[in-house]
Amino acid sequence: MGSLGRSNGSYYEEFEVGDTIETVGRTITESDVVAFAGLTGDYNQLHTDAEFAKKGIFGERVAHGLLVLGIVSGLAARSGFIDGTVEAFTGVEWKFRAPVRFGDTIRARFEVRRKRDALGHSGGLVYFDVVVLNQNDETVQKGSWTVLMESSR
Repeated sequence: MGSLGRSNGSYYEEFEVGDTIETVGRTITESDVVAFAGLTGDYNQLHTDAEFAKKGIFGERVAHGLLVLGIVSGLAARSGFIDGTVEAFTGVEWKFRAPVRFGDTIRARFEVRRKRDALGHSGGLVYFDVVVLNQNDETVQKGSWTVLMESSR
């Protein structure tokens, strides 16, 4: 995998198709959900009302899907491979496959699917397939990210 995952970010040239990066885990807490609801204004009862959620499809409150996606972005940054070298997120395609419950520990696996030089830019686009797994290795979210990465030149 070369030097991917180092703390100062990886440059466009360093990514190779097939490279895989797996993040550390992070446990989702009630505090995360409360903070996200306050920040976004999304107080959907499925996430914030224990009695309402008991009667729902999951039988309990679950984390917002977009909260989990945001945490995955943070896990990627924490892993270092995009730290200081990502210039822009240019696309996200995402699927929510299973609930993330309070107390679940998630991690993400990124695989470089392809690369493309960016016209008029020294770097290029890196296309990642992303899978979010819980502590039982179940896929809870997945999709693809397209990011514009800085060149080392």
